[in-house]
Amino acid sequence: MISNPKALPYLHGCPLGRARFKVQPEDFMVEEILGFEPSGVGEHCLVWAEKRNLDSNAAAAQLADAVGIRRRLVSHCGLKDRHAVTRQWFSLHMPGQPSPEPEALESEGLKVLRITRNTRKLRRGIHQGNRFTIRLREPEFDADSARRRWSAIAAKGVPNFFGAQRFGNDGQNLSKALAMFRGEFNPGDRLLRGLLISSARSYLFNTVVAERMAAGTWDRPLAGEVFGFSDNGTILLPKNQRGDEVARFEKGIVELTAPLWGEGDLQSVGEVRDFELSVADRFPEITAGLKACDLRQERRVMRLRPLQPVMEVGADGGLSMRFDLPKGTYATAILRELAALDEAGHAEVDS
Repeated sequence: MISNPKALPYLHGCPLGRARFKVQPEDFMVEEILGFEPSGVGEHCLVWAEKRNLDSNAAAAQLADAVGIRRRLVSHCGLKDRHAVTRQWFSLHMPGQPSPEPEALESEGLKVLRITRNTRKLRRGIHQGNRFTIRLREPEFDADSARRRWSAIAAKGVPNFFGAQRFGNDGQNLSKALAMFRGEFNPGDRLLRGLLISSARSYLFNTVVAERMAAGTWDRPLAGEVFGFSDNGTILLPKNQRGDEVARFEKGIVELTAPLWGEGDLQSVGEVRDFELSVADRFPEITAGLKACDLRQERRVMRLRPLQPVMEVGADGGLSMRFDLPKGTYATAILRELAALDEAGHAEVDS
């Protein structure tokens, strides 16, 4: 039975109270951390841009139009929220052409901060992570409670859930994914198809994590675990482990993982494999549908730890937070453990 994909457990207890989120674009600021320095030469023009109330795909289309190339020749590392102020890199394939002046690329909502070159184009997920600066307004809870909860989040992290926005309004993406697997719905669009597949895969991951939390084992290693590194996605299969993984887990060097479902055998063994199969067996439509999409078995860490977390309380009682997250994770996974967010209908995309 498919349950509400947004009904997920909390690690630190229920949110302390409500708070207003994204009242202004500056309340949600994201800066992409590329993780490497562009080479300075090559066929690809790299543009470091600041966007305000502009999503990544719209910005890419504007850049393509500005230099007169096809949209498919502009790429980026990942989608960033529209209702925000975000800084990210774009690559424009311009072999044999000089780099444009910044003014030629700018438009309403798009400011160019730097232009350089690189030998390779930017690919999805090639970046290291994102730096967030977030403001919550009018919190319905006191500052001391906020500080205590933030300290707990910083110390223990949070479940690395895929955000509720992955599933669409009222879980529509998941419902459409199931209909697509049954042959009852044709998305007709490659991007939409990918979104629906991701929603089904994310639901299964979230469910495994939630079930391990309910069993009290989400942060207690069992026999047959696949350990993983949060910063780069590298995993340690049971057959390749050297025997000190539990000690490294207790030090926060590695984390436990859960499956991103696909074709092939689970990478876990023993007790963990049995547990994961017991959850997956309840959702045969999802597992069969994901296998039919030619996805391979992958893993994702179950714990998300904010890096360099800072919280400040303003004179008006508002909360300002700064922290870094690895690529592909959600700032709302952190925020949901602190406050119930009044977002005015704005939806965050993954980083």
